[in-house]
Amino acid sequence: MTDPSTGARSAIDYIAEENSPRFRELKRAHRSFVFPLAVFFLVWYFVYVLLAGWAPEFMAIKLIGDFNVGLLIGLGQFVTTFAITMAYVRFANRRLDPMSAAIREDLEKQEAGA
Repeated sequence: MTDPSTGARSAIDYIAEENSPRFRELKRAHRSFVFPLAVFFLVWYFVYVLLAGWAPEFMAIKLIGDFNVGLLIGLGQFVTTFAITMAYVRFANRRLDPMSAAIREDLEKQEAGA
């Protein structure tokens, strides 16, 4: 990369860094968490939509007063969204952020030494 103010080239080889074991581990850790949860949530969402379209009598089963199965599952969608978000934030704070901070710190040291 060229620094526009000085015209000097950066000493960092970003392609090599992207192929490094620690960056591949960061990507693997991210994907191993995100992909299964994304699949789970999409299946959970489509089950709700399909039940609403093809099993309205099931969704209309009253549980307590006017509270029915469809409403319970629909509210469960919101709860699931918040739970997945909180789980991802906790996972990122514990696992991904330290790994990415170490990579960033090393790259900043390389750039400062260039």
